[in-house]
Amino acid sequence: MIGHVWDILQIDPFLDRKTMANMTLSKTQREELLRTLYARFEKNMNRHKGLEWIKVEAKLNDNPQALWSLHQMEKTGGEPDVIGLEKGTGQYIFCDCSAESPKGRRGVCYDRIGQEKRNKEGLHPAGNVLDMAAAMGIEPLTEEQYRALQKLGDFDTKTQSWLKTPAAITKLGGAIFADRRFDTVFVYHNTAPCFYGGRAFRGSLKA
Repeated sequence: MIGHVWDILQIDPFLDRKTMANMTLSKTQREELLRTLYARFEKNMNRHKGLEWIKVEAKLNDNPQALWSLHQMEKTGGEPDVIGLEKGTGQYIFCDCSAESPKGRRGVCYDRIGQEKRNKEGLHPAGNVLDMAAAMGIEPLTEEQYRALQKLGDFDTKTQSWLKTPAAITKLGGAIFADRRFDTVFVYHNTAPCFYGGRAFRGSLKA
């Protein structure tokens, strides 16, 4: 059974960027992660047609912070994979590609305000999307990114994923999430304090 999300991550939920920049993996962790990413890359070539693993690996070896963040994605059940190459910057785009919303990030509210509201009510979510993503060094998927991911496969057919929500909605206490049902991607709304055992969030990372 998946435990509390911060127990899985074993990191401070309020890490600042300067501190996070110094987070690195051990040699063993790095090698194991690269083997996992390589196997997934080779198994799912439809997600990154025309891209070569040797070039991806070279970028990752030059970016220990990205490797650390990918490790956090992996250990929370995200199964990150390369889904593209950003024109102009030459950065590879990684995304959580687990069939269902990552198990180690479920049961979370959208933001800290929502989490604090639930805590005061005696309900205790596992965390919140925005703090968790920041602590992992990744960005929650936007609606546009989520729809693009769904073109690469069928994701969240049994679960749901919170999406990065426009400020105009969050300032009114709301947030959006999405799933795939009936071979169609649906986007919904909820109040930010809501949390469910079948809803997590998917993240992206550039390296």
